[in-house]
Amino acid sequence: MILEWLITLLEMLGIVSASLGTIVVIMMLVAIVKKTVSKIKIPRRTKTMSKDTASEGVTFNDIFMFMIAVPLVLLWVGFAGFVIHSGLQDDSVLEQIEGYTTLIAILGGPALLIIKDALDVWKQEQAEKTAFYKMKAQSVIDYNAKAQEQAQMIEAKAQEQAHKMESKK
Repeated sequence: MILEWLITLLEMLGIVSASLGTIVVIMMLVAIVKKTVSKIKIPRRTKTMSKDTASEGVTFNDIFMFMIAVPLVLLWVGFAGFVIHSGLQDDSVLEQIEGYTTLIAILGGPALLIIKDALDVWKQEQAEKTAFYKMKAQSVIDYNAKAQEQAQMIEAKAQEQAHKMESKK
């Protein structure tokens, strides 16, 4: 019974994967067509947005993550949880545990690589943010120092001018 259910699950997974693959190919074709059409159009003048609010658009990596990577990781975690839950409830699952662990391992290899890459990208983004804020803080410190220096220079020139005017009287 569980073997039949597992086969049905794998068939459904195959159908879903094929559908997602078709969707990814269609989205890539649409992106290529849009890029080609945008080269033909006359560019319009638009108000530029700040870098913080500007959207970067959808990239192939975004499509890959949402259509393939995320479902794969969720399937891996979900199936592992299902096997654990079923193993606690039904002794027949424990008799076929080698097959289940093999399937979990097959799904787990790519899923772990995807998770590792996602964490690496996150770490890189955090490092970039940290570097940006350090640079921004240093710029503010430098700006304040130069503003103070300029204010002192203006005050010194004003006093110098006032002494010149007094000595002329």
